Amino acid sequence: MANLNKVMLIGNLTRDPELRYTPKGTAVAELGMAVNRVRTNDQGERQEETTFIDVTLWARQAELAQQYLGKGRPVYIEGRLQMDTWEDKNTGQKRSKLKVVGENMQFLSDGRGGGGQPRGEGQPQQQQPQQQQAQPPSQSQGASPAGDDFEDDEGDIPF
Repeated sequence: MANLNKVMLIGNLTRDPELRYTPKGTAVAELGMAVNRVRTNDQGERQEETTFIDVTLWARQAELAQQYLGKGRPVYIEGRLQMDTWEDKNTGQKRSKLKVVGENMQFLSDGRGGGGQPRGEGQPQQQQPQQQQAQPPSQSQGASPAGDDFEDDEGDIPF
């Protein structure tokens, strides 16, 4: 029987990423995301639901998240679900929590032109393409709708 554990999320960070390192020196970042869903109820009224999700990023992506992302910034996360279980120190009861382990991350524009700038550093608009080139190559693996090897057989694209 085949198995699949894949999650794709677009949302806004609910807090700044918290970066720490394992004893072996591997970076780990914990971040919270809010993902909104808009729907219409039976009475025809528009309702918005928000789901809060904890995400863990590892290695270079953890460091990039801490450097470039902050509370309120939009981000695309692709990863897998993982169940964390532990025993509550106060009550002794077993507890569990479903979280996402991020495998790919992509910075999204927040509409203010600051999609790729480090937090706290205002840079001129003309330098943004250089910042976007500094993103890791793993961000483009499978995330581009057309792919990098797209060839236009028809000539010029009309837009």
